[in-house]
Amino acid sequence: MANPREIRRRIRSVKNIMQITMALEAVSASKVRRATAMVLASRAYANAAMEMLLNIASSNKNTPMHPLLTTREQVGTIAIMLITSDRGQAGAYNANIIRVARSFAQRAGKPVRWIAVGRKGRDALIRMGENVVAEFTGLPAWLSVSDIRPIARVLIDDYLGGNNDETFIAYTDFINQLTQRPRLQRLFPLLPGEMEDLGAAPDYLKVITAPTTKVADYIFEPSAEGILNEIVPKFTETVIYQALLESAASEHSARMVAMRNASDNARELANVYQLSYNKARQAAITSEILDIVGGSEALKSVKDLAGAAPDESPERVDANYQSY
Repeated sequence: MANPREIRRRIRSVKNIMQITMALEAVSASKVRRATAMVLASRAYANAAMEMLLNIASSNKNTPMHPLLTTREQVGTIAIMLITSDRGQAGAYNANIIRVARSFAQRAGKPVRWIAVGRKGRDALIRMGENVVAEFTGLPAWLSVSDIRPIARVLIDDYLGGNNDETFIAYTDFINQLTQRPRLQRLFPLLPGEMEDLGAAPDYLKVITAPTTKVADYIFEPSAEGILNEIVPKFTETVIYQALLESAASEHSARMVAMRNASDNARELANVYQLSYNKARQAAITSEILDIVGGSEALKSVKDLAGAAPDESPERVDANYQSY
């Protein structure tokens, strides 16, 4: 057992760590509220934009298809945009989405070009020897559409340039503050399609289904091609922006829960150390009492022996000395 001084130092260290984790939990809790509000505000717009795009594509058969809406017959190379955080201390948030993205890439069985958004994902992919063709780190804490336009431009140019035949987004879907699910969604082509040939697991794959309601044909002014050329890139930005918002809200929620668990563990460890300190202190006090009692008994024995010896006067002692 460690001495009381060492245990006391450990208790002080654990309590200092607990103060830090509690502060981080409070900061993450304040960010979660704002991130949740942004996700809920943009989710309805993203769903409505997707529905409108699918209706346009399904109702106007004679409309020339935009290149981002065209499905390619042969899929040779795929691209995956992996969204992670720049910081750690978020529990299994980064590990889960990295695991799901790599599992999907392995099941696809095709060459993969990775676009890393976030320092944690970039570092993990580089360590694993993956082909990282672009990286985006240090994004603002509160994103706007203008902040993600460089990411959208890289993905669009990469797809239109023929570097890959399909593009996917790996992100974390925000369910609530306690539940976040890794998701993988196809970005290009934007239209819904079957992906059974990739062997994707349905538990993390987000499949976009075609609309079931019949809508009237759209009338395009000035032309269908000009309108699609304008709205399809903007819709691409909307999809990427929504995925980043979902990931940001999931990150703050995961960090809040992780810091809460860390605070609880630190509090429990401090209690364990306090119990050990009390035991060590009690053992030290008991040992000191035993030493005192032992010393007292030893003095009492000496006094008893001294009292039992015969009393000799100085004259008798002097006479005995001279007889020698």
